Amino acid sequence: MSVKPQPHRSRRRTQRILAAAAGLATVGALAAAVPATAGETKSKKPGGYNKPSRYQDVQLLSFNDLHGNLEPPSGSSGRVTKVHEDGHTETINAGGVEYLATHLREARKSNKYSITAAGGDMVGASPLISGLFHDEPTIEALNKLDLDVTSVGNHEFDEGAKELARMQKGGCHPTDGCYIKGEKFGGADFPFLAANVLDEKTKKPILKPYWVWKQNGVKVGFIGVTLEDTPGIVSAEGVKGLKFKDEVETINKYAKLLEKQGVKSVVALIHEGGFPASTAYNYDCDSPGAGDGISGPIVDIAKNITPKVDALVTGHTHTAYACTINDPSGKPRTVTSAASFGRLYTDTTLTYDRWTGDIARTAVDSANHVVTRDVPKAADMTELIKKWNTLAAPIGSRAIGHISADIAPTGTESPLGDLIADAQLAHGKELDPETDLALMNPGGIRTGLTYAATGGEGDGVVTFAEGFAVQPFANTVNLQDFTGAQLIKVLQEQVTGANAAAPKILQVSDGLTYTLDLTKTGADRVVADSVKLNGAAIDPAATYRVATNSFLAGGGDGFTTLGQGTNDLVGSDDLAALEKYLTANSSATNPISPPAANRITVVQ
Repeated sequence: MSVKPQPHRSRRRTQRILAAAAGLATVGALAAAVPATAGETKSKKPGGYNKPSRYQDVQLLSFNDLHGNLEPPSGSSGRVTKVHEDGHTETINAGGVEYLATHLREARKSNKYSITAAGGDMVGASPLISGLFHDEPTIEALNKLDLDVTSVGNHEFDEGAKELARMQKGGCHPTDGCYIKGEKFGGADFPFLAANVLDEKTKKPILKPYWVWKQNGVKVGFIGVTLEDTPGIVSAEGVKGLKFKDEVETINKYAKLLEKQGVKSVVALIHEGGFPASTAYNYDCDSPGAGDGISGPIVDIAKNITPKVDALVTGHTHTAYACTINDPSGKPRTVTSAASFGRLYTDTTLTYDRWTGDIARTAVDSANHVVTRDVPKAADMTELIKKWNTLAAPIGSRAIGHISADIAPTGTESPLGDLIADAQLAHGKELDPETDLALMNPGGIRTGLTYAATGGEGDGVVTFAEGFAVQPFANTVNLQDFTGAQLIKVLQEQVTGANAAAPKILQVSDGLTYTLDLTKTGADRVVADSVKLNGAAIDPAATYRVATNSFLAGGGDGFTTLGQGTNDLVGSDDLAALEKYLTANSSATNPISPPAANRITVVQ
């Protein structure tokens, strides 16, 4: 069992609301070349041990991007795909902390040297059971999972650095207080690592940059970083006063420092990831060569991190892989990610050389395993879920609208994106009748609305919990003035600059139409003379009143022009706007139908 550190004891919507089997994945394994069996040797004396052998296998269990999914995720978010040797695929239901706990505990049983680590985004963008309570339930669950250490992800900053510090140290929420009488939130028993997140004033990391696991002479260091781009994908208020440094530069700095302290075995926990060529969790991304089947930011990061680091646990992209990517010296190094929402966990074997204090990398192997739901539920997790659901149920079960069919969040322009934009336009017109249009970022839509009942509410009923799952960020609806020229530039920023390689297509309210020609390049992809509002061409010199959420109004997702609006007016919570729109425009006998998603003409 791992030696845990001493417990770090001693802008969300909650305040407004409360006031009112496992399958074997890609083996990113390298040919084993370590002599003898790694581990301690039994003494002839009863209960005794001889001197430990030179090589000791250390089990590293890891996962990432849990996002507060304590209950089994529904729909595609709760499934993984397995590809079989004959090429056919199988879909497996997966996830839920009741099952994750059982799988992790079973995996640890025969491993005295076992560490459990995470790659960030443990909290944030969470379902109602956790998000409603500022993710305190998730921290409680992670404590029970015996998590040893995690890096921070971008979503750990959704409520700002002060709230992240509370997640670490404990204490009741400064506004909402304690949720259960007589119970003070104790914080995380494990360290959040934030090596590349600095306080702008002190120039020092806001949390611990690294942590060292120790067991019977074996020492493994962990360095945690989040993606340098975090300020571009988090509300400006959440990262105010913080500086995010380069991931490679930071990891190399602390790997050198750890070596000076006598720690030569190092694992980097990086909240940045890649994209394997297959969605199957057991896809062999090392075929035909090391890392050939994976692309994305993690590839360049892995190729440039010092060889002093022995393995990379990654995240952010919600994909599954267990690959090897060569380090700067040309030596293969394992790089893993366990998808998201607790559907998978990664089991990596690190063979520690007691003579050198380093990992024998020729023996490192790694595989992803499915958190199947065919194992017994962990009773302590069942009790935890029951406790928090009891508090959330009166709020979450409340009906807020009716739909005639599933309203999906998928596609360049999605039906749900249109619905949300329409809701924000309606709210904008209540604030200011001169409001012309609304724009919604696709990343702010976390899931779809399903027609089938998820509980006892009945088919077609949209509950508050379902609405919360769609928009959990507690952004406000903001109004700003832009010129027509600026508005066209905003649309061009969908496919240029920070979004050139991976376009982010804004969802648009009824009345705004244009053509997106993906056969072209750069700003030309947005056909400028096709941009019209209620059938009239956009006048570059005219002023338009635009509703967006506060994330976009701060220039998020690379839309810098949206951060330059004038005549600001801050409205209500974005979920409140959606709720009001659904309630006003639907009923059991006249439900809302999915919008046609025909406002953007896409040429491919």
